[in-house]
Amino acid sequence: MTGRTARRRVLRVSVPGRTPPDARADLLAVEEPLEIRVAGQPLSVTMRTPGDDLDLTAGFLAAEGIIAGPAELAGITMCAGNVAEVLLAGGLPLPLERLRRHFLTSSACGVCGQDSIESIRLRSRYDVSGDPLRITPGTLAALPDRLRAAQRVFASTGGLHAAGVFSPGGTLLVMREDVGRPNAVDKVIGWAVRRDRLPLAGCVLLVSGRASFELTQKALMAGLPVLAAVSAPSSLAAELAAESGMTLVGFLRGASMNVYAGAERVAAGAASPAPGG
Repeated sequence: MTGRTARRRVLRVSVPGRTPPDARADLLAVEEPLEIRVAGQPLSVTMRTPGDDLDLTAGFLAAEGIIAGPAELAGITMCAGNVAEVLLAGGLPLPLERLRRHFLTSSACGVCGQDSIESIRLRSRYDVSGDPLRITPGTLAALPDRLRAAQRVFASTGGLHAAGVFSPGGTLLVMREDVGRPNAVDKVIGWAVRRDRLPLAGCVLLVSGRASFELTQKALMAGLPVLAAVSAPSSLAAELAAESGMTLVGFLRGASMNVYAGAERVAAGAASPAPGG
């Protein structure tokens, strides 16, 4: 795990009267910037946990709609100073519209209205509405423990998010960790890009924490029919999932879960959604 964790001296302090202060070593998750350039032009700077940077870069490009797969990616070179230099295949031009979109999502103070939403929304190449995947509640309920068991850096630091792609039977296909939840998702998408496995049809994406509009959109861009989260989704995430024919599961904890969209995929006793759901 070299490069992903850093050791730091801390003072462990307890409520007075219990144990005296104790100086000890602690492991922290490393956070460093990564700049992504396309043909020498800056595209994005993200704060990430070092490691799987090629996956992160490829996944970001696919999630932003800049590339459709490995055939459009001539190469990614990691340069000094935490820079990923991207060369697009076939002389593809620098995607100026994507640059504009990323500026809006990075610098805007939230999403303020319909015009803003449309300016950041992307159209996926993949239609997940017809994906025949069915998954039982029992299989879904087992996924968080399987994801957590694979999180080696989280076990050491407690400071990372995770994303994992699972088969319909609950087999973990890939897991990535990062200080940023969107980065973790980009890393698993990049894993699929670099292995020519897009779209991720018939698969489930599980994320630690909540399901945001951004993560839902990334899942759609990768052709994932099911997105599950251990915490709550946002209202825009639920709307996007419903409009796109995606199944969105939240509060996936223990033996229960909430299905906010696409309940027909959650087989074996899934209740019909309430009107408007």
